[in-house]
Amino acid sequence: MAKKRRRVKRRLRVDRILILLLILGIIVFGLYFGITHLFKSDDTDNSNSKPSVKEEDKTYELSLVMVGDNLIHDSIYKEANRNANYDGYDFKPMYTYLKEKVKDYDLAYYNQETILGGDEIGLSSYPTFNSPYEVGDAMIDAGFNLVSLATNHTIDRGEKAVLNSCAYWQKQDGVMTAGSYCSEEERNKVQVMEKNNITYSLLSYTYGTNGIPVPSGKEYLVNVWPTNGNNPNTDSEYQSYKETVKEDIQRVRDKVDVLMVAMHWGVEYTHTPTAYQIDMAKFLEEQGVDIIIGSHPHVVMPVTWINDTLVIYSLGNLISAQETDLDYAKMVGLMTSVKITKTVKNGESKITLGDLNNELLYTSHPSWRNYKVIPFSSPDIGNYNSDYERLYNKYSVVIKNMDDTIPVVALSE
Repeated sequence: MAKKRRRVKRRLRVDRILILLLILGIIVFGLYFGITHLFKSDDTDNSNSKPSVKEEDKTYELSLVMVGDNLIHDSIYKEANRNANYDGYDFKPMYTYLKEKVKDYDLAYYNQETILGGDEIGLSSYPTFNSPYEVGDAMIDAGFNLVSLATNHTIDRGEKAVLNSCAYWQKQDGVMTAGSYCSEEERNKVQVMEKNNITYSLLSYTYGTNGIPVPSGKEYLVNVWPTNGNNPNTDSEYQSYKETVKEDIQRVRDKVDVLMVAMHWGVEYTHTPTAYQIDMAKFLEEQGVDIIIGSHPHVVMPVTWINDTLVIYSLGNLISAQETDLDYAKMVGLMTSVKITKTVKNGESKITLGDLNNELLYTSHPSWRNYKVIPFSSPDIGNYNSDYERLYNKYSVVIKNMDDTIPVVALSE
């Protein structure tokens, strides 16, 4: 009887333990379900909720402005010397209107037509130029950070001037130059800079060097893409050099979002692109170049598109002491601006160019003194040329000659 009672008691203890374990299991399961439900995303099973934006789906923007030839004649650097009270050179007052415009842009390009060899080797003017370093100081002060150095005047004063120019530009932080180098290694180095999460690079070429031979074995001093024949389709030298340009582009194309190429090309004082310019532009577009920036004619030429590539055939002069003949054509330049947009979606990026605009500039130099660059949109333009409305209308037509949808900034009311 005692044994049976002990067995009953033992079964009761086992049953109680099983019941307790069952209750504990229910509690643990409930706690687990509640916690996981608490941290579960509310929209996981909600068919009406908006899809979440992936972290990499973003848009970035970069603003770019471009101006033409900085052509420093002796009357210009003599005035800069007077501005500095004959102790050095101050070009900054010449660009005050321009600086006010450029400050609104992330990137600002110009063509340094004359070599900055410094006054230690002697300054000089036409036909073989050499300019003081202070020219570069003024342009950097005005906000410029992209500089083309390949022009027909790059080796006007020989290798020494080019090496001085290289040394000067290498000291300027945040400024990218292209087209003239101190060594073969420097020429072949891929330049990449970044702003607003958009990477970019600049290449630069000139048609020639005014008959001055580039030292043998030192072709890196200036990038030459010769155009000496009569027809781009039969000019063997031009065609063969396409391969060099293609190699240059291939080295950098996949490493940047935006690739710009500066071209020193065309016929001086003419407003119509040559067959060479048109052929070069098509070739560069086929290689994936985004923006083609033309200089050398010293007058403005049309702006157009080749598919998605922006082509500016000539920005004309930024500043110079050239004559006022040809109806002020050499005193009217162009300032072109564009917005670069990078869209990143599902890990892939796309570049688009938009908000294109073009503004005419005027270089005033009454009696070869008081040099000043003035936008035609400035309320002050009439103080510098009373015939500005006719000039605006005339050269706006040139800009739109290949595409009448190209915008030109209106005159100030």
